Amino acid sequence: MIKTAAVQMHAMPGMKDRNIDTAVKMIKEAAEKGAEFISLPELWVSGYYLSEAEFRSLAEPSNGELISFFQDLASTLQVVLIVPFVEQHEENIYNAAAVIDRDGTTALCYRKSFLWGRENGIFTLGKKVYKPAQTSLGKIGILICADIELPEPSRILAMEGAELIVAPSVWSLKAESRWDIQLPARALDNTVFMLGVNTVQEGSCGKSRLAAPDGSIFNEAPESEETLLLCDIDFSLIEEVREELPYLQMIEENLLPRGITKQSF
Repeated sequence: MIKTAAVQMHAMPGMKDRNIDTAVKMIKEAAEKGAEFISLPELWVSGYYLSEAEFRSLAEPSNGELISFFQDLASTLQVVLIVPFVEQHEENIYNAAAVIDRDGTTALCYRKSFLWGRENGIFTLGKKVYKPAQTSLGKIGILICADIELPEPSRILAMEGAELIVAPSVWSLKAESRWDIQLPARALDNTVFMLGVNTVQEGSCGKSRLAAPDGSIFNEAPESEETLLLCDIDFSLIEEVREELPYLQMIEENLLPRGITKQSF
C-alpha cells in the first residue's frame, strides 16, 4: 500500500516565492501524514496566465536551482515527488515535470507533448515519447493536462508497464465536464491508477482526484479550496481488475501504437 498526496493549490501568477512557500508547506504536511508519493500541479510555481516573457523569466534548466531544491527535499523527507516546472533548454522553454525519487535523483523529466490554446505560442512541444519512470515505489507515468485528452499517450504508458499515471494540470471550469469524464476513462481504458492534480482559482475547476483501475473515483478534492488530497494505492488491485476486465489482452497487435507489443507490459 502506498499513500499518495495530490497538492491542490492556488498558483498565483508570477508569485514564485509565495508559490514555493505554499508548495513546501503542503509537501511537508503530506509527508507528516505518511504520504510517500506527492505531486504538485502543472505550472504551480509560475501560475498559468503569464506572457511568454514572464514565463521565460521563471524558466530554469532541469538541473537548475528549483529542481535541485526539490531533490534535496525528496531525499530529506524520503518521498517521491512530481515537480512540474518551466524548463529552459537552449533557446526553448517547455512545460515540463520532473519525477524525483526518494534518494533525490531525477528518474524522468517529461515535457508536455500536446499544448493547448495559448500555450502553443509560448512553449515548445515535447517529443511524443511515453515511457514510465522506474521509481522506488513503482512505475510512474507522467502526462500533463491536455495530454490526457487524447487516449493514445495513456494507452502507451500502460502498455509500457505504468502502474500509476499522474496528470498535473491547470484544468479550467469551462472544461470541467471533460475532467470528470477523461480521468476515470483513461484509468478504466487502461486498467491503471490515474491521479489528476489540479490547481484552484484563476479559472481552474479544482477537483483533484484519484481514479482506480476500474474507473471508480477513490477520492476527490473540492472545487475551489487549497487541499491536500490523500489516497491509499494498492497496485495489486491492477491485476485483480485485469482478470475481470482484460482490455489490454484483448487488443490485437495490429491496433497497437508503433513499437508497442503485448510483451511490453
